[in-house]
Amino acid sequence: MATNDLLAMIGRQQDETEFYTPMPTGYRKGHHKYVVVVGTVMSGLGKGIFSSSLAKLLKDKGLTVAPIKMEGYLNIDSGTLNPYRHGEVFVLDDGMETDMDLGTYERLLDQDLGAANFTTNGQILSSVLKKEREGGYLGRDVQVIPHVVGEVKLKLRELGVKSNADVIFVEVGGTVGDYENSFYLEACRQLAYEEGENSVVFVSLTYILEPGTLGEQKSKAAQLGIKRLMEVGIQPHIVACRATHPVKEKVKEKLSMYTNVPMKRVFSMHDVDSIYVVPEMLRDAGMDREVLTLLNIHDRTDQRKEDKARDDWRGFVERINKATHDVTLAVTGKYTSLRDAYASIIKAGEHCSVHLGVNVNFRWLDTAAIDASNVDKRLSGCDGIIVPGGFGARGTEGKIECIRFARENRVPYLGLCLGFQMAVIEFARNVCGLKGASSSEFEPGCQHAVIDILPEQKKIEGLGGNMRLGGKEVDVRPGTLAAALYGNAAKIRLRFRHRYEVDPQYIDRLEARGLVFSGKHPTQPIMQIVELPTDVHPFFIGTQAHPELTSRPLNPSPFFMGLVRAAIDHSRQRLAVAAG
Repeated sequence: MATNDLLAMIGRQQDETEFYTPMPTGYRKGHHKYVVVVGTVMSGLGKGIFSSSLAKLLKDKGLTVAPIKMEGYLNIDSGTLNPYRHGEVFVLDDGMETDMDLGTYERLLDQDLGAANFTTNGQILSSVLKKEREGGYLGRDVQVIPHVVGEVKLKLRELGVKSNADVIFVEVGGTVGDYENSFYLEACRQLAYEEGENSVVFVSLTYILEPGTLGEQKSKAAQLGIKRLMEVGIQPHIVACRATHPVKEKVKEKLSMYTNVPMKRVFSMHDVDSIYVVPEMLRDAGMDREVLTLLNIHDRTDQRKEDKARDDWRGFVERINKATHDVTLAVTGKYTSLRDAYASIIKAGEHCSVHLGVNVNFRWLDTAAIDASNVDKRLSGCDGIIVPGGFGARGTEGKIECIRFARENRVPYLGLCLGFQMAVIEFARNVCGLKGASSSEFEPGCQHAVIDILPEQKKIEGLGGNMRLGGKEVDVRPGTLAAALYGNAAKIRLRFRHRYEVDPQYIDRLEARGLVFSGKHPTQPIMQIVELPTDVHPFFIGTQAHPELTSRPLNPSPFFMGLVRAAIDHSRQRLAVAAG
């Protein structure tokens, strides 16, 4: 085509319409519905808990649901964020590093998610600029409206196609009024306009203040926050009110009047003992039925599926806080002052506590303050020890001392990622006599780099200089503790996030002294599970993976179930000795 003809065609396309509605191949308008959850007043109120709980109710009814978290920061993913900023990095099965809220969705929905379920402003803008460089906008000046918000809409619709979801749950990070969220809010407003009636439900999750000096609930901040949402053209259909205590009728009436939301759609999401009771709170309030009505999809539900799912969930919830025994697990890391840095470990412990009828109490220990002189005192009274994942040298010597204590005193031990590597180093030093054994991550010139990045391993699966991320197959050695934990399965799938491996040249020497590598890569000499035989130690196991990421309420992690069972036995023995 001649240049003049191309320019003429572009000119005609620009003159034809100002609408910009990119549609992915296979998109079924009218089939895919949306629930958009937006926060006001302040962040951190539990948008993810509300959204995932409501999504669970619709999934229980037989509907296919797909969540997406939209973050306002310019990072491409959450992988480089300090835990003190956003809590733990949650890794999805396809390797996407995300916000910890994705863990809430996976746990409540019992559903593996992927990169399509998470986006950031960085991803959106990168995609727009890439298309601009490739001539994807036919010569138009690229702007926030329509092109950036159009990319957001495309992302949501692509998720609908990929997941074939009946309902897509869209969580907009932060709060209304944040500059970085303006793209997302405008995109969702346009989405509702383009999709038509009964296609998009907007939920405003707000906060009801309850100043102690006043002794009453105040709704003004909530009113102003929702008004801000309405000012950008979004009328909420449901208002969810976070509060310390149940929201009073008077407060609901004020919110209903000021927001045009019927009273039956103003929901009290007050503090409860466990987030796992929130789905039933929503069900009792009729929020699931209201959403079905607003989206006009009652005919897609299956009552039999809902009855079974509800019974299964109720059986789990009714066992919460019914424990008859206590165990104490020490979590020995370097972010222990921030519980969100280990959120999935806490949740995995909760899952096991319900299934095993025991209170799992965590003792948080900063290993930077632990050494050989005080490790016995710091770990005294613990029934199990966890060394979690992490990066960098700070606190590693303290971790090694904790592992030595666990090994020598037969205290149940679970090493996660770095905890796996530290267990190998501890054994190399103190059992194999390899003085100076360490990792090249924090001691590049050490005498025995039993943990290292190997050139041949860097080529595997296209690793290059990047981390090994996401779900990977693991071959399990028969007759080992790892095999017993997984019902004698020969192959399991675990989720990884690491760079360093056990150097294969040390494997024979380590195993000759009694260390067992019970799980490894199916085709390469990459060790992924390590343990001590059960006749040597009651429970001593580590994995290069992060099994806490895949623990679910109705299906707890086998690694954690094994640890808590062993901790129960240890606790009873400890109490028996103390008694007598």
